[in-house]
Amino acid sequence: MIMLSNGEVSGSWRSSDPVPASLNDQRVLVMGGSSGIGAASAALFARLGAEVVITGRDQERLAETASAIGGKITARCLDGGSGEALAAFFADGTTYDQLVLALSGGSGAGPFACLDLQALRDGFDGKFWVHLKILQAALASLARTGSVTFITASSARAAVPGTAGLAAINGALEAMVRPLATELAPLRVNAVSPGIIATPWWDKMPARQREEMFAEHAAALPVGRVGQAEDVAQAVLLAATNGFMTGQVIEVNGGLSLATGRG
Repeated sequence: MIMLSNGEVSGSWRSSDPVPASLNDQRVLVMGGSSGIGAASAALFARLGAEVVITGRDQERLAETASAIGGKITARCLDGGSGEALAAFFADGTTYDQLVLALSGGSGAGPFACLDLQALRDGFDGKFWVHLKILQAALASLARTGSVTFITASSARAAVPGTAGLAAINGALEAMVRPLATELAPLRVNAVSPGIIATPWWDKMPARQREEMFAEHAAALPVGRVGQAEDVAQAVLLAATNGFMTGQVIEVNGGLSLATGRG
């Protein structure tokens, strides 16, 4: 039962209400679901009973992730940058209720004066273009009342020196959320924008340097810590299951905007 603002009680829990207790009737596709935020999101959906498909390019890592998550989960090895592979993947007629795009490029960071523009192009290829290519290929396989959730990054708005390239990539994706939400309606389109999250994305950095960087950021944030993939997964679940939310960018950054004085 739901209590309304006028004190009246209205019916029972509706499928359009946010954060359902169960997703038993949902089929979720997490592209880039073998580790980090994608894997954490897949695990949360699976824990709520959804049928989950995760994709990635490393079959062994996918299998390990699927085994660790358990539940109704399937791992499919797929290169999201290949148009032919995407066409074959979506040709089986499966309909997905939720699509989560959690692929990460990683290239394009560094001081602007010496920024490797080819690396920035690679960064766009690895994240911006691959996200759009997947979404175009997936449209016919998405439920009309379903959702798409992009995983972007706070670099789009954080104004941190050395991240202009990353800001361009993630900002370009976020700029498309609102027009896509209107053009593709009633399909809902949102983005979740993480701050500093302790995921394997940082493994390329030497361990000591990484821990020092995490500690520095934790000390500057109001929450006093860097994020975990599970923190972001909760926002992904909200964006995917709240039937009254579309065209939004949800920041999950520990109060980064407060710490940096942004509006």
